[in-house]
Amino acid sequence: MAEFEQLHEWSLTPREAVELQKSLRERVRIEPLKKKVETVAGADISFNKFDPTIYTGIVVLRLPNLEVVEEVGIVGETKFPYVPGLLSFRESPSVLEAWAKLKNVPDAVMFDGQGLAHPRRVGIACHVGLIIKRPTFGCAKSVLVGKYEEPGEERGSWSPMVDKGETVGAALRTKTRVQPIYVSPGHLIDLEGAIDLTLRCDGGYRQPEPTRRAHLLVNALRRGERKPTSESDGGTEGQGSLF
Repeated sequence: MAEFEQLHEWSLTPREAVELQKSLRERVRIEPLKKKVETVAGADISFNKFDPTIYTGIVVLRLPNLEVVEEVGIVGETKFPYVPGLLSFRESPSVLEAWAKLKNVPDAVMFDGQGLAHPRRVGIACHVGLIIKRPTFGCAKSVLVGKYEEPGEERGSWSPMVDKGETVGAALRTKTRVQPIYVSPGHLIDLEGAIDLTLRCDGGYRQPEPTRRAHLLVNALRRGERKPTSESDGGTEGQGSLF
């Protein structure tokens, strides 16, 4: 099973969470990958702003063919309020609950969310990366912070996203003449490595395959088409053909 270190308590006020983010930021390490990535997980979370129910999916894929190795989906409840800039405190406990059920620990994790491209430079990819001690990065569909010039139209073109003079990510064209994806490193990876991994996870869509499949899993959970992963069975292996 995948393990992690509980770095802090989760029963915090928003003010306490902001202060914790500032201290966590000092521990984030943006650096080149130390080993070859052979498996990548995609993580996605879905909820309604004012509903405590939260749906979480993690899908592990093997490179280079993007075959599904394992899927874990859970339905839980969040205790932290909906506060922009503090969403990792609402979402991370469920991600870690799903992570603990994995039988196949991935070499890296891609989040449908932000890494450094966050007001305090500690989006969910940074936050969870510190806890699971794995390379993590964000591939978001929208911008939280950072300005950029439109990248070239061809797939693979990118331009830096800059916030307050700091490069926090990249606007990356994952499909020719399609709106870019916003990539930002989380922990134990740098921007170049995050861009490279995103492009290696091309399934022919704008959204990279790991987070696309995690998103499909989460939506299936919301609609009741998939049952949550039970305590006893661990992840469901080889179910990618469902999508």
